[in-house]
Amino acid sequence: MILVDTSVWIDLFNHPDSPYAQRLKALIEKDEGLCICDIILTEILQGIKDDRIFEEVKDSLLKFPIVKAVNVETYILAANIFRLCRKKGKSLGKTIDALIASVAIENNLTLFSRDKDFLRIADCAGLKLL
Repeated sequence: MILVDTSVWIDLFNHPDSPYAQRLKALIEKDEGLCICDIILTEILQGIKDDRIFEEVKDSLLKFPIVKAVNVETYILAANIFRLCRKKGKSLGKTIDALIASVAIENNLTLFSRDKDFLRIADCAGLKLL
């Protein structure tokens, strides 16, 4: 299953002709087993100003499976990912990226993202990227 990150969804909504948006459209059309996680849902929805669009996007996203943190161990894994990257000289910009990566790793998901932090995490912690 493929966990689609906020950055790719935003591309789809704001730049539908971009390569990432085109790839996501193709994955949706092929019914490729896409999912999001609760944090990604929050990130996407918090940026929408218009109430009608908020409801439309929310309804669309809720059609995909929502993967959640397994338990407190997910958060400990996120902290360790952040620490491991820092030890290897690859600092991460946001804690939230380590948390999304830990959800992907724990659930054996492949992450589809534009965010460069995930490349660093993949190098340090075995995150699978599309």
